[in-house]
Amino acid sequence: MGNRPIKFRILELFLDGKEYWNYEVVSKIQEEYNMHGNYGRDSINFDIIELVSGGMLKDLEQKVDEAGIYKKDFLLHKYVITDFGKVRGSDACMRYA
Repeated sequence: MGNRPIKFRILELFLDGKEYWNYEVVSKIQEEYNMHGNYGRDSINFDIIELVSGGMLKDLEQKVDEAGIYKKDFLLHKYVITDFGKVRGSDACMRYA
């Protein structure tokens, strides 16, 4: 998977229509792209935020990371793909399959 642009891979993960917390997606992408460490974690999270701002993902729920699952005292977000994201994700992911 490491050759596909990260944002396309993120959309591909959401194409199943399920809801995911940002830390679930970030850890999966970090593993697939060998992007360990804080910089990789935060840049993947930023990619998710850009997909939200582009209308491809929707923010459903937030909670404070009191346990330090992602980053202690950081705001965690649960996302789901939008109809627009499904169209764009299907188009983009099919081109790189």
